[in-house]
Amino acid sequence: MAAGTDAIYPSLQGRTVLVTGGASGIGEAIVRRFASQGARVGFLDIAAERGEALADELAAAGGEVRFVPCDLTDIPALREAVQQVADALGTIRVLVNNAANDDRHDWREVTPAYWDERQAVNIRHQFFTIQAVAPGMIEAGGGSIVNFGSISWMLGQGGMPGYTTAKSAVHGLTRSFARDLGRHGIRVNSVTPGWVMTQRQLDLWVTPEAMREIEQGQALPGHVQPDHLARMVLFLAADDSAMCSAQNYMVDAGWL
Repeated sequence: MAAGTDAIYPSLQGRTVLVTGGASGIGEAIVRRFASQGARVGFLDIAAERGEALADELAAAGGEVRFVPCDLTDIPALREAVQQVADALGTIRVLVNNAANDDRHDWREVTPAYWDERQAVNIRHQFFTIQAVAPGMIEAGGGSIVNFGSISWMLGQGGMPGYTTAKSAVHGLTRSFARDLGRHGIRVNSVTPGWVMTQRQLDLWVTPEAMREIEQGQALPGHVQPDHLARMVLFLAADDSAMCSAQNYMVDAGWL
């Protein structure tokens, strides 16, 4: 978008938001966007140094931001971190379940312990974070939850079955919670990115061959950037999406 055309969502001003995996990549872009809207932003990440640096930067710019280092696979620690954000910033009205890890793995070498770890990293924490924030949202009269899926399983990609299995489950989680929480005014949606040009992807996976696959698969030219996802999340968090729930929003440049 051209400079000066960024959308402003008045309903996000002063609203408390929690983002998981917010220290880098897509999560960082989401945290930055919410801070620019005047939201009160809490975010969790295992990368303590990067998280603290981002929080310090945004606070110095006038943002109301709270970073809590947390291993999301440790559910008691996750619950405590959620409570710390709520205590510091007020009742959480927006949850963005962004954190994930798409490390590749050979199905022949997967052990039960590794399988469980993939589920813990990519889907289990989404459920328990929703469980932790939903009571406050219910008491407050509503909220918005955005869960991150992945295009990988939709494309039938191989090489990471633990990840793709977990990410396919995000859509079932979303639709189930949309029904259970909808009567309380809580909207629950999924966002599914295409292949996003985060630094991690560029460092590890985006080879010249992969770039050709992206360019052949997408309907639109160019590449999906973290900020493209952040813009969609802002809309789903704001009151502008008041009647949107139980849906999956693709941000993939028309790949699917």
